[in-house]
Amino acid sequence: MVAGDAGRRPGQRTDRGAGPRQTWASLPWLVRSAVVWSACLVVIAAGFYLLAQITMLVTPLAIAVAATLFLAALLDPVQLALRRLRLPAALAALLTVLLLLGVLGGVGVLVWNMTASQFSELGEELGQGLERTRDFITSSLPVTDDQLDGLLNQLSQAVSQQEVDPVSSARTVTEAFGSALLALVLLFFLLKDGRGMWHWVLRRMTGPNRGVAAEAGRVGWRTLGSYSRGTMLIAGIDAVGIGLALVLLGVPLALPLALITFIGGFVPIIGATVAGAVAVLVALAANGPTTALLTLAAVIAVQQIEGNLLEPLVMKRQVRLHPVVILLAVTAGALIAGIAGAFVAVPIAAVTWRVIDSVQRQREAAATSSPPSAPPSPAEPEAEPEPGPEPGPAPKPA
Repeated sequence: MVAGDAGRRPGQRTDRGAGPRQTWASLPWLVRSAVVWSACLVVIAAGFYLLAQITMLVTPLAIAVAATLFLAALLDPVQLALRRLRLPAALAALLTVLLLLGVLGGVGVLVWNMTASQFSELGEELGQGLERTRDFITSSLPVTDDQLDGLLNQLSQAVSQQEVDPVSSARTVTEAFGSALLALVLLFFLLKDGRGMWHWVLRRMTGPNRGVAAEAGRVGWRTLGSYSRGTMLIAGIDAVGIGLALVLLGVPLALPLALITFIGGFVPIIGATVAGAVAVLVALAANGPTTALLTLAAVIAVQQIEGNLLEPLVMKRQVRLHPVVILLAVTAGALIAGIAGAFVAVPIAAVTWRVIDSVQRQREAAATSSPPSAPPSPAEPEAEPEPGPEPGPAPKPA
């Protein structure tokens, strides 16, 4: 017998793990909570970092897939309308893609034809506007001509020192063209066979998971469609309002500036701010500070009407996100994938939030609706379940 076991009764078990458990239990609850939450945050941060690294490796593919989903949700009503006319699925999808290309090409040709003649005039107006801006700065601010010239020279030298790598530029253009072509091909197949693909995925699931996944997919797709159509409508209203104000104020290149406003509307908060700043700068350089201030007032008025009146009416409540979430999503998307990432970050965040909320609601409804099963009586043995069909999807919660 070992000397350490002399005082132990036969059959008595030694708890070798009592030391660490007692040490953990003796810690204050605040320290234990901090340790647990810190470990969870480290795991979540590592997962996000790994996902970001993978996304950066396949950035063109990720951008193409995100753009495809966005365009498919936007054009899905058009494709369904063509299917109601008894057109085949392939023909309806092809006509929808051709309609998209026709609209984009028509807008591009219209903008070019209406603004190509203004570029030569804009050069002279910008020169005169810059001279007026220079006089305004030196007369109203404590800045001399020599200081302003030195600042401009430093800025021009910093810009000229930035070397342009032709190989990197060619690679970027090739990746952009390839992503656009891939997005168009994926868009055709998603419009043609998207519902069949989703049903194939659902058939691979069993039990209550099928119902949860089906409802989450419906909610996510509905959210993406509402977001895409609502964002396009709001961006169009902003572009029309600001473009009309620029025309009335006599600002040159009003149509391209309205187009920039429309594109910037797809990046909430940041896109509208940048587009408005570009319009104010063009007005300042071309027509002077008075027109620039009037342009700034028009931009602020249109954005306030859009944010406080139109967005609550057009956007559904379940699509809207808090401004803090929007800023974080846009910043993260821009850091990961540049301008394209900023475009797709907000719809991805909206869809992810709605899917998580839908899954949580269904699980809570299932937990409250299913009573706990009573144990079988000792006198009556538990009956074996009768064979029957496989249970279908879970009912949609109210």
